[in-house]
Amino acid sequence: MARRLLDTPGEDVAVAKLERQARRGPFARIALFLRQVIAELRKVVAPTRRELVTYTAVVLGFVVVMMAVVYVLDLAFSALVVFLFGGAS
Repeated sequence: MARRLLDTPGEDVAVAKLERQARRGPFARIALFLRQVIAELRKVVAPTRRELVTYTAVVLGFVVVMMAVVYVLDLAFSALVVFLFGGAS
């Protein structure tokens, strides 16, 4: 039972974090945000040319397939509507 209490942060920790944030000024919070953004951007790995071409081909292929699905469904629903409500005579 005591182990479980030590593993989870208590309410005091959350309150302390909120108080610490409240003490920071707006410029300090902006500076912290920018530092965190830069740190995350340093972790980004740019894809190689081959990966980029592969990803682009996959996306374009998926878009073409989805366009075909939508086209077929559109034809089917329009034929159904014409059948149900009659066509222009």
